[in-house]
Amino acid sequence: MTAVLQNTLPPEMDGAPQLPGMAPAAPHDWLRVDAAYGAQMQRRATLLADQRDDVLWMDPTALEAAREALDEALVVLPTLGFEIRSGDRVICPDGRMVDIDRTAPLLTLGHLVQEDICLLQKRQTATGNAHVLVGAVLCFPASWRLAEKAGKPLIAIHAPVAEYDDALARRVHRLFDGVRAGRPLWRFNRLWYDDPELHQPRSVTAPRRIEPDNAAAPYIRSERQCIVRLPLSDVVVFSIHTYVVQT
Repeated sequence: MTAVLQNTLPPEMDGAPQLPGMAPAAPHDWLRVDAAYGAQMQRRATLLADQRDDVLWMDPTALEAAREALDEALVVLPTLGFEIRSGDRVICPDGRMVDIDRTAPLLTLGHLVQEDICLLQKRQTATGNAHVLVGAVLCFPASWRLAEKAGKPLIAIHAPVAEYDDALARRVHRLFDGVRAGRPLWRFNRLWYDDPELHQPRSVTAPRRIEPDNAAAPYIRSERQCIVRLPLSDVVVFSIHTYVVQT
């Protein structure tokens, strides 16, 4: 399979990432189009056609929130080179035409944007209030599986990340509580991979082995992650724009 690579990381993603490391983002800067758009979207289309159950899931109660996420994205897309026609069809930067299907809003988003989109809703759980994953289109997971995280709170989603201890979990919970509509937050990570493949699912029972000298790996994989409050449903969108560059 041909590697899908960007030439460089965005300048703001230089330096060492921190946890949780959130910073303010411009209101519309939770979606981006870069030079790898066409190739990444081809890979997404293949995954959505051939492995849909692996990359797309939604709690039926999250349908309205997913529609709202789609509507919020449609406000941003014209600023990124998309053309919206007649309110129900979008011409993408690579020339593809995508029908807007509000009965399948996450699937529609999966065909429109490079970002993976996760929806988190604050719900009462056995251990108290928590931000729970209620839906996602996740074509490019970095060593996790949507099926294992669906319907789970943030602390379970991040298992088995060693750095994600109780103290960090509380900080992240406060960030998700505090993000305001129109005032998104963003952060980035940096991972080293031997394989540039974008679709990297991995079970928690078989975590990715990280060698001490992993910085010598041939590819850097870096995710620009944004948290965005939806103004009507109060659900939080977690968007993930994946960059893979050769070292």
